[in-house]
Amino acid sequence: MEKGMVRKIDELGRVVLPVEWRRALSLEEGTLLEMMFINGEISVKKYEPSCSFCNKDYNLIMYNGKRICRECADKIAKISAI
Repeated sequence: MEKGMVRKIDELGRVVLPVEWRRALSLEEGTLLEMMFINGEISVKKYEPSCSFCNKDYNLIMYNGKRICRECADKIAKISAI
């Protein structure tokens, strides 16, 4: 698979991902993507929900719009009790 390529942004700001990349990453219509702007670069990856603190992707709860794993929630509760 190619590592890079040049694509033109259309009038609505859209960029088409190559079909080979979409197939390799199992990106189907409706798949959520996470986009970040870091140090002048744009990063795009398949969205995988995870803990806001430790990035674990299991045993998650929602708190104030953030995903937190039970282990981190327990640690926060212990700190709060001090």
